Order: sequence, then structure tokens, then C-alpha cells
Amino acid sequence: IGGGGPLRGGGGGGAAAAEDPEQPDFTKVELKVGRIVRVWEHESADRLFCEEIDVGEEQPRSIASGLREHYRLEQMQDRRVVVVANLPDSKLVGFKSQGMVLAATSPETGQVELVTPPEGAAPGERVTVEGLTGEPLAAKVLKKKKVFEAVREELRTSASCVACYRGQPLMTSAGPCTVDSVAGGTIS
Repeated sequence: IGGGGPLRGGGGGGAAAAEDPEQPDFTKVELKVGRIVRVWEHESADRLFCEEIDVGEEQPRSIASGLREHYRLEQMQDRRVVVVANLPDSKLVGFKSQGMVLAATSPETGQVELVTPPEGAAPGERVTVEGLTGEPLAAKVLKKKKVFEAVREELRTSASCVACYRGQPLMTSAGPCTVDSVAGGTIS
């Protein structure tokens, strides 16, 4: 009996002890290139799209996004997007969402635009910031430590509509992620 408690406690503490306190928060969030392979309007939520998004895994992820006020169905189909891939699953009006897509919002007009990886960036590729390295956290740890909330506060679009973290472009092997026209916008 005495050995069971410390063993469980040691196992849980081992993962925490392995975490690098110097690791940049941005790298703890897993941003992936995705492509919407199927999209439909949520049957009972006027603002939600339901999407199946290829993020380079065995099966597409089901993700709900509140973008119906900003995009038509046909604008979403086959669109390249950036997915936050290590958020815990959540239920949005009965739909199981396995992540979220990033979009920028204009502080002046409220216009919303999806953050778009460049042509040539493959689904599943990790979106990075130059000079920042580290492995993403597990979804439960990310939520518990509120890491995505902290990172989101530092995500903005530049004057040239490039998605940035602390002024540094969000990059793929094919180039930076961008928005169409929202300059100086917040990203979430």
C-alpha cells in the first residue's frame, strides 16, 4: 500500500519534472497546417460551421468554428487553415470539436479573416517561429497551465498582414502564414 502512493505520485511528477522551464510558451502550443476537406452548417447553431480538417493524421479532425457570419460555405471548402491541435476536445452545441482554427479580427471594423498557410505547406506541418524550439504540451497540461491563453495575447497580424507572435512571423516551410487584409489585428 505504501509503495502505490509514491509510485503514482512519482509518475505524475516525472512528466512535470521533464518540462523545461525555459521553453518558450509558443512552442508548447501545437499549431499545424490544415486543409478543410468537408464543411457544413451546424444544424442548430446559426454561427457555427462544422469542419473535417486534414492535419496530417490518420483521420481528419472534427472542428467547429464560429465563422458563418464571415464566410460562405463554399469559401471554407478546401481552404488552408492553421489549427491549434493540442487543445482538449470540447462540445460546441453538441458537436465534438478537436481543436480550433486561427482567425484575425480587425480592432477597428470587427472584420474576421482566417489565418492562411501558404501554398506548398503540407497538412500536418508544424507552424513555427524562427529561433523558438520545444515540444508541444499534452492537451490537459496546456489547458491547466493556460498556456494557449498567454500565447493568444501575443498573436497579431503585422501591417503587411503576416500572422506574428511577438512580432515574429508564423512560418511554414513554404513561407509565412497570412491574412487577406486585416492588418494590426488580434489572432485567436
